[in-house]
Amino acid sequence: MAFGGYDAFDDPYCYKGTGTLRNKLGIRDAATLESYELEMTTLRAKEPLPTGNFDPRHYRRVHHHLFQDVYSWAGKYRTVRTSKGGNPFCFPENIASAMDKVFRELVDGAAFTTNDPDQFVGDITHFLAELNAVHPFREGNGRSQLSFIDMIGARAGFAFDFARVERDTFLPAMIASYAGDLGPLTQELSGLLHVTNA
Repeated sequence: MAFGGYDAFDDPYCYKGTGTLRNKLGIRDAATLESYELEMTTLRAKEPLPTGNFDPRHYRRVHHHLFQDVYSWAGKYRTVRTSKGGNPFCFPENIASAMDKVFRELVDGAAFTTNDPDQFVGDITHFLAELNAVHPFREGNGRSQLSFIDMIGARAGFAFDFARVERDTFLPAMIASYAGDLGPLTQELSGLLHVTNA
């Protein structure tokens, strides 16, 4: 799921003089690239996602799986500073340590072992908000985030129906979480949750 464009500074990821990301097919038209990216990542998302220890390395493998057909840097942390809507994300030199800190709370998924749906949503909302603030990849953060928390939910006995995500409400909820207000994102995720561990 893509939510608009990024602001990037001295961006080596784009073709010179454009805002189009360098890609494996050499597509120079932004709209064509967006369509191709969506098609390929949707196909890859239907395949089994990589297994792992629910750590930063596992998260990078999920991103690589989804975007391997489009970008040579799939699964690699970005090396450029980015922001969206004037909100700066983690500086590239701090991404590795920030990701270690975010995932330290995950502890191989042990943080999400509750049978209480409200507790689970509260925990996963906090994790998602922190992960989003880091934004470790140049592109594809949203899709990787939702794919990853979907795996966490399945492991914990909760399923998300992300096909029902409404961009008009989900994006503002993500923006609010960046500012520290987790209420809207908690509400969004609660509405998408289906309990399977009952």
